[in-house]
Amino acid sequence: MSDRKEKVEKITPKHKDKIEALDNMSLGISMVVAIAIGFGVGYGLKALFEIDWLLWLGVFWGISAAGLNIYRAYKRAQKSYEGMENDPRYAHRAKYGDKELNNDE
Repeated sequence: MSDRKEKVEKITPKHKDKIEALDNMSLGISMVVAIAIGFGVGYGLKALFEIDWLLWLGVFWGISAAGLNIYRAYKRAQKSYEGMENDPRYAHRAKYGDKELNNDE
């Protein structure tokens, strides 16, 4: 019974790699959308309260949201590559770099 539970835990979704790739591709789109939404909120607040600096506050919120999206994508990528330094295929590169493999220098 315990063998079956171990096999069930190791099963990954069929299209997991494709979903992760699409998630990473959407980073640029989410940055533009975050800034556009921030601009829209700022413009709406400016029109509602007739205070000019509220537009720039909305733009700042949008840029901050885009920066937060970049930070979260970086953390996701860092987490996915976390165990690679212990992999024998990458251990030499992690320790010594690519200087020996580069023939141009």
